Amino acid sequence: MGFTLLGGSRHGGGRFLREDSSGVSMATKQRLNVLVVDRDEGSNIAIKDFLTEKGYQAHVVTEPSEVLSEIKRGRFQLVLLDVSPPEPGGLDLMQQIRDADSDVCVIAMTGLASVEAAARTLKSQAFDYLQKPLDMDELQAVIKAAIREKGLLVDLETRLNQVVGGRLREQRTKAGLTLKQLANRTGLSVSLISQIELGKSAASMSTLHKLATALQVKMTYFFETL
Repeated sequence: MGFTLLGGSRHGGGRFLREDSSGVSMATKQRLNVLVVDRDEGSNIAIKDFLTEKGYQAHVVTEPSEVLSEIKRGRFQLVLLDVSPPEPGGLDLMQQIRDADSDVCVIAMTGLASVEAAARTLKSQAFDYLQKPLDMDELQAVIKAAIREKGLLVDLETRLNQVVGGRLREQRTKAGLTLKQLANRTGLSVSLISQIELGKSAASMSTLHKLATALQVKMTYFFETL
């Protein structure tokens, strides 16, 4: 039998139940990964510092061309996206993010608000639409609302399964393999691989070894930056 990653949810693993004034578990809140997409360096620094102070993990991207690859790796639960004109393709990028990951929560930011832009943004299923310069109290309130309504804070085991699944799907797609073809290469069932990709099943070490070998990647690929 293979060793299932992280075992059951009853494992202590240094998890704490202490809550902050918002009523959110501090240990859980610290696991919320936020991707900030903004060309404005000053804005990036201010947002990242604020998120870090609040216990979130923040990663900043200034080039829109880098966003989709970051999203497809499955690291982030929340994206703060600047769609201000003349940002190249800000609203188009919003739709591309949604196409790449239908579950990731996106909060749009803009320095030039308009009814048309707000309508297009919300049509792309953005959670909210904030005016820049950001009011940090408002940003915190929106993030808290997103956490509650979208169920963004999950236990560590569930989050790990989601990340591993996302990276497996990304690498399989990159290799041009169907689920059936990968199943044939590994001797695993299509159903099992599908469940792992969806983050609904934890992969054993032996299963990950078979998948890594078939995809010609190191096993550490599935856990990089976690």
